[in-house]
Amino acid sequence: MDVERFGTSPLGSLTPISGVDGRFNRPFEHFAYVADPLTDEPQLEGATWHAVTRASRALARLDQASRQVPNPRLFLRPTLRREAQSTSALEGTFAPLEQVLASDATEISGRSKELQEVLNYIEAATLAYDAVEQGRTMNVGLLETVHAILVRGTDADTEQAGRVRTSQVAIGSPTGAIEDARFVPMPPGVALGVAVQDFTQWINRSGAARDPIVAAAMAHYQFETLHPFNDGNGRIGRLTVVLQFMTDGLVGEPLLSVSPWLEARRATYQEHLAQVSATGDWNPWIAFFAEGIAASAEDVAHRVNRILAVQARYVQILQGAGARGVIRDIVDALIGDQVITVSLMSDRFGRTPQAVSPAIQKLVDLGILSGPYGTYGRQFIADDIFLAVTAPPGRVPLPDDPLRHETNDEPSRL
Repeated sequence: MDVERFGTSPLGSLTPISGVDGRFNRPFEHFAYVADPLTDEPQLEGATWHAVTRASRALARLDQASRQVPNPRLFLRPTLRREAQSTSALEGTFAPLEQVLASDATEISGRSKELQEVLNYIEAATLAYDAVEQGRTMNVGLLETVHAILVRGTDADTEQAGRVRTSQVAIGSPTGAIEDARFVPMPPGVALGVAVQDFTQWINRSGAARDPIVAAAMAHYQFETLHPFNDGNGRIGRLTVVLQFMTDGLVGEPLLSVSPWLEARRATYQEHLAQVSATGDWNPWIAFFAEGIAASAEDVAHRVNRILAVQARYVQILQGAGARGVIRDIVDALIGDQVITVSLMSDRFGRTPQAVSPAIQKLVDLGILSGPYGTYGRQFIADDIFLAVTAPPGRVPLPDDPLRHETNDEPSRL
């Protein structure tokens, strides 16, 4: 860590650390950065406030789009899986989005270690969303529970799982040595526990006169700077952004997925966080954060609108074919599961495979599904919804664009 760069920080201080580096079995002496507790909203420039205003409006449009969904929690499934895949990739755990979307239609034995870790995030985030929706505050206990689920079955599933770390960590060391790290967070101990407690109390401070997007940017910086867990801090820190927006009433449903935008700007993202500590100037970071929130909210709203339009077209196709019963249930389920199997739909609706199989074949005949795919030819894909979820930003089809089978485009394949 560049001691000169962080040594004059207006927002924290350096403290000497020493010990034995477990990687190299040798003693070390260095410094760690100790962040001051968060205070009131900083004075911001006009350009920063413009970025914050745009983000607020984009979140409002996303919230409006989510209210059009009959069952928002069904819609949360693809959105959360996209976020889970991207936020994990930011931390070096990569599982293709196609595999994440197809996870429920994949045998557990066929899941990679990386995919299982991404699925851990989905479970942890769902628990956190449920807790906040039920009125629970974002406290240390909730964060520790999220961490325990996130690292379950991974190399980080140690005695420190589900608890604030008790060992020193370093971020971005090309050699693995603490002295070569890009950033060294504060040492473990009582002071770190107090700092994390201060962080959650600041988030939940009622009656504070502060803009919720500015507050979320400040809180995200603080969490990443404290780095309170032995692993998973980036993923949990980005999750807290959505949880904070839910707590502050900016979004009714946790559909926001900000990690894909940040993943495409990883180096800039990391540098902005470091610059806050080094200079004490919040403007560049908050403007960058707000830009990401606005772009991400607009992107998700676009995907929501496309999927709703596709779903409406599917219903028209079924009506024209006179299809009813389980076939309609399957089509309704495609918002949440774009990759299905006969057994998955049988379990979902309590119907026999003999009842579900011809319904799925009918959907293939109608162009709503394609397949079968996969090693055993068991998977079927709702290509238009699948594309709306997986397409890169700016390449998501428009709501009125035709369905893929209507243009004879090659369907997606896993």
